[in-house]
Amino acid sequence: MPKILLAECKQEVSSFNPVPSGYGDFVVTSGHDIVDYHRRVRNELGGALSVFDLHAGIELVPSYSARAITSGGTLQAADFERIAGEFLAALRTVPRVDGCFFSLHGAMSAVGEDDPEGYLLAEARRILGQRVPIVVSLDLHGILTDRMLEHADAIVVYHTYPHVDFFETGQRAARLLLRIMAGEVKPVTAKVAIPALVRGDELITSTGLIGESIRAAQAIEASPGGLSAGMFIGNPFTDVPDLRSNSLVVVDGDAERARREAIELARGFWRHHQRMQVPLTALAEAVAIARATRGTVVLMDAADATSSGASGDSNAILRELIEQGYSGRALVPIVDPPAVKAAFAVGVGGHVRTTVGGALDTARFRPLPIEAQVRLLSDGRFRSESFGDFWNSGETAVLEAGSATLVLTSRAVSLYDRSLFHAHGQDPRRFDLVVVKSPHCQPHMFAEWCARLVNVDAQGATSANLRSLGHTRCRRPIFPLDEGVELAAKADIFDRHGKKTP
Repeated sequence: MPKILLAECKQEVSSFNPVPSGYGDFVVTSGHDIVDYHRRVRNELGGALSVFDLHAGIELVPSYSARAITSGGTLQAADFERIAGEFLAALRTVPRVDGCFFSLHGAMSAVGEDDPEGYLLAEARRILGQRVPIVVSLDLHGILTDRMLEHADAIVVYHTYPHVDFFETGQRAARLLLRIMAGEVKPVTAKVAIPALVRGDELITSTGLIGESIRAAQAIEASPGGLSAGMFIGNPFTDVPDLRSNSLVVVDGDAERARREAIELARGFWRHHQRMQVPLTALAEAVAIARATRGTVVLMDAADATSSGASGDSNAILRELIEQGYSGRALVPIVDPPAVKAAFAVGVGGHVRTTVGGALDTARFRPLPIEAQVRLLSDGRFRSESFGDFWNSGETAVLEAGSATLVLTSRAVSLYDRSLFHAHGQDPRRFDLVVVKSPHCQPHMFAEWCARLVNVDAQGATSANLRSLGHTRCRRPIFPLDEGVELAAKADIFDRHGKKTP
């Protein structure tokens, strides 16, 4: 009976978030608890399980899972050492296996280790041996490194942004792993490095220009001999040497085809790269637009996007609303543990004088004094409306300060959907202005019904104004940080024996 090992380690970080991540920011499980959890949620492991469960002759060997509660700052060295140690120790205890599925992210970063995923794959290969096929799923925001490709038989990448294909990516990876295990295919991978960091609406795969590249990749993957293909746009906020975009093509045994297709994907992407930047509206102008607009206005504060690695404690928009005397009903999320503590101290219905914002990223944000009434208190445990994952914002308080309703959390959670708001009794449709701390969200959650959606130019660790961040480690030149950047469309080829000569 063939045995398939399952393992997971996922986090995305911003190097510009001054608050480091730690072991406590991860949910860690092992053994059959991994399977029990992932059969209930629509993520990569859930998708893979849905495929493996169709094959009665497969024995699953779940080993270790560490998944971050949300994105954050760079992982501290000791905490990565602990996670990596537990991950690898679990691999050493499993019986001999016939294949491995690893659910990773690609944009982790730890102090002293720029490529945690590559490290885990290299060490896993030492433990498991060269003959055991390893298939890896990655986020298209992953930073694709040679070390990852040298130690994986194949990589499967998301095809959607905003991400709605976690489950389907896991299914694609599982099917490919089964084909490799059966000896049906021999993967050969081509990668083209693209010197570009991109943001903006043109990256929305259903409507933006990047959709052309994704559809081309899907056509390759669906063709005879096509195994996996996609575009890695990287995470511009994970400032490591290998940060950039990449095209990826995996085919059955044909290195020249892989090379040709990867180069064509890269060139198609490059044709549009200059348009893959988001026009931003100055903060004062954004609030003025909200004052002049009837209906709900959504202010997208991507600079403080917790799902991209920001701290979540920006009060920049709230401060501007107060300074401009905005009188409409506003809904604003802010991470601020001391303010939450103050709210719990007075209880529901009580009045509190405190400050909000600037509790974490103190170089960018100054605490803002407020007087407010506490309307709701919770333990912050709820389920994501998007994929059913269990989220934890820590102790959470809903405050009313004048016409503003503040959802204050002790921990950062992703804010690309309405989960935090709905879990705490707040319907965005009932407000005149909603702050959404995300670069994008599912259209039906905000964009399809709001009167106006404005991308705000504010400070933050995940600002789409990439030149404002201060990259120091990624290879240069790179667009848009430098002028006159050109694409050298050269493909590197990898197979299960490692990197070949270009």
